[in-house]
Amino acid sequence: MSPMNLLLHICCAPCSIACVEALGLEGECFAITGFWDNPNIHPYTEYRSRRDAFCLFAKEKKRPLIIEDEYGLRSFIKGVPTIDERCGYCYRTRLEKAARIAAEKNYDAFSTTLLISPYQDHELIRETGEKFAAEFGVEFLYRDFRPRFREGQKQARQAGYYMQKYCGCVFSEEERYLKEAKA
Repeated sequence: MSPMNLLLHICCAPCSIACVEALGLEGECFAITGFWDNPNIHPYTEYRSRRDAFCLFAKEKKRPLIIEDEYGLRSFIKGVPTIDERCGYCYRTRLEKAARIAAEKNYDAFSTTLLISPYQDHELIRETGEKFAAEFGVEFLYRDFRPRFREGQKQARQAGYYMQKYCGCVFSEEERYLKEAKA
């Protein structure tokens, strides 16, 4: 049986560790290509740190990768319908591109490491992935990686990967600072 060719959208190296490991433990064999496309990340130094950690992870694990390396803060901000809808817009932006590339390059499926975070809207990610799977004619591989979140973070620290302190967007960065100011 040949492996399932999977395009895995990667939000960061720490989240990817446990996702890739979990997929490797499944009975089905996966040929995973990491996909970097994160126009939501702010500021540029944060974007660069996360991208570089992802590239290091991919190199160390000998994983192929595709990088959409465009710092897209302005277009991301312009596209956000409202502050309350920002996460849905963010998921749509990244998963649509992952689905399109997966279809164009004949991958069997696509998924995302966003599915490991207990801080993300898991059901909205799933719905969004399935919507683009249907639109582009490529499977969305759904997995609930959240039980592995803490272990993945621990492994990332041990490996010395850059560890972020917020989801990446300017709005979550603001929320982080507001929480710190209240503490």
